[in-house]
Amino acid sequence: MSPTAIELSTLGHRIRHQRVSRGYTLDELGAIVGVAGSQLSLIENGKREPKLSLLQAIASATGTEVTDLLSTEPPNRRAALELELDRAQASPVFRRLGLPPLKVTRTMSDETLESVLALHRELHRREREAIATPEEARRANTELRLRMRARGNYLPDIEKLAEKQLRAAGHTAGALTHRTVSIMAEQLGFELIYASDLPHSARSVTDLENGRIYLPPASIPGGHGLRSMALQAMAHRLLGHTPPTDYADFLQQRLEINYYAACCLMPETASVAFLTQAKKERDLAVEDFRDAFGVTHEAAGMRLTNLLTEHFGIRLHFLRVDGTGAISRVYENDELPLPMDVTGSVEGQIVCRKFAARSAFGEQNRTTEQYQYTDTPAGTFWCSSQTGSTSDGEFSITVGVPFDDARWFRGRETQKRATSTCPDEACCRRPDADLTQRWEGKAWPSARVHMQMFSPLPRGAFPGVDDGEVYAFLDRHAGR
Repeated sequence: MSPTAIELSTLGHRIRHQRVSRGYTLDELGAIVGVAGSQLSLIENGKREPKLSLLQAIASATGTEVTDLLSTEPPNRRAALELELDRAQASPVFRRLGLPPLKVTRTMSDETLESVLALHRELHRREREAIATPEEARRANTELRLRMRARGNYLPDIEKLAEKQLRAAGHTAGALTHRTVSIMAEQLGFELIYASDLPHSARSVTDLENGRIYLPPASIPGGHGLRSMALQAMAHRLLGHTPPTDYADFLQQRLEINYYAACCLMPETASVAFLTQAKKERDLAVEDFRDAFGVTHEAAGMRLTNLLTEHFGIRLHFLRVDGTGAISRVYENDELPLPMDVTGSVEGQIVCRKFAARSAFGEQNRTTEQYQYTDTPAGTFWCSSQTGSTSDGEFSITVGVPFDDARWFRGRETQKRATSTCPDEACCRRPDADLTQRWEGKAWPSARVHMQMFSPLPRGAFPGVDDGEVYAFLDRHAGR
């Protein structure tokens, strides 16, 4: 195997160091070993690989050993700086800048090299922090969604792990209590602490050294989220997670901890028993499933995606859509036509106006589920939608199935029906022809710019988390 460029550069530096230490010029040492000074210069600059016989001659002339010349260690601090600069300028990170490499001269000071290297180190640090471009993030998210679709969104190992942990904590039936979650944490060596000064960039913080899981204040209405956050924090330890190596790894870990929390809040055995009875009565309903386990409507709807296909052979779709019609969370294995970009990503895309996920916002009574049949190019689908709101605005949660499976669900008798021809733009994206003729060229709206368009993808091993804030928080609490 031929030496690498860095190995040849190191060898060249070690030869130069020995030559200069003995007081030889290039021509003088060249004359002793039988090569021209210009040839020796190429070797010292790492441009040419010397033969073993020449290395032996150089070692003999400089009073050293061949093994010393072949050492991978730089001979001195100056050589170490120059070699580090060689590596930095050969890296893809630097080459992508399109800048010419800096040529080191003998008159260039060590301080200058240190300054240039500091810039390279910072460039590489930022490259490592930005673990994905927006396009890479969308692709990673799409790949994960497709993998889970192929598995029916079902992870049997995590299902079994959750049931094992619940049994160990003494949970047998009903909604999972905060007390039981605390016991589960204690069995893993953690104490749950509710802190009012959590870093704004973190949902929870785990102190591995002192065995503490810090959560937001316990005064959160309903407390659904606190149980889930504690379970997610425990899941990292139970599943053997290490700091994510890239954005795809981060997304996989996030999916797994969310899955584990859902399995604990809605255990497989109890959930399947509940759903089996509801299906037998042809009365499947997200709201009943939600209330039986004391979780949110979204959590109950998403849990159905883990269980209906695996245990009942029912294909389905799940959508969380914001008030603008943009998809923020999605799962489907029933071929519902969904909008997607060129990468295959669905998140952030606008759903058809005819879908119940959007029409539900116009309903007078939002306290109950809204039911609808929708005819699409891929067939007819039945769905139920529930709306809600947060500080970020309103949203809808939709769970739907193909027409034939509607017979198992409450709300199947609805008379509400819509027709969607999306992605045909004539369906809901193209203005009405009469209105276009009336107003085209006579309107000038002022567009609302969404600031997320200009926001960079969150940086860091844990994207979006401010390490400085987290460490300062842990330091404040470590002595308490």
